[in-house]
Amino acid sequence: MSSKINKLWNWLGLEAEESREEIIEIPEAAEDNMRSGISNVVSIHSNKTMKVVVCEPESFDEVQILADHLKNRKQVIMNFENTPKELSQRILDFVSGTTYALDGNSQQLGQHVFIFTPSNVEISRDARIIMRKHGVGSIFGGDR
Repeated sequence: MSSKINKLWNWLGLEAEESREEIIEIPEAAEDNMRSGISNVVSIHSNKTMKVVVCEPESFDEVQILADHLKNRKQVIMNFENTPKELSQRILDFVSGTTYALDGNSQQLGQHVFIFTPSNVEISRDARIIMRKHGVGSIFGGDR
């Protein structure tokens, strides 16, 4: 049963991560410090490289590659300035469906520019842009 689940995860582009246990012995002096309230804990951040794919689709044949990028946890930015309107809509529909199926996010960035992200990336807009869009003046002064 486990191999079927792993095949499903791999087909979806989500590989099961192997967990690894590591036993670290603490010297007695460190244990004494821990009991007295002195802590020598250091936080280690894992910094994975995030990739962004920027494209200007020219045919519907590219949608599977774009969907594969999302399945592989890459962000996709698409510019439709030079793409026919009907083709743009078909591509947007397909990639939007893929993004939804993967619990991802999408956002229109400009008139012809869209971003699609996997579930591990949150899209947030600058508050000043939102206020300008709704006709509220800038809290920082000026119409910039």
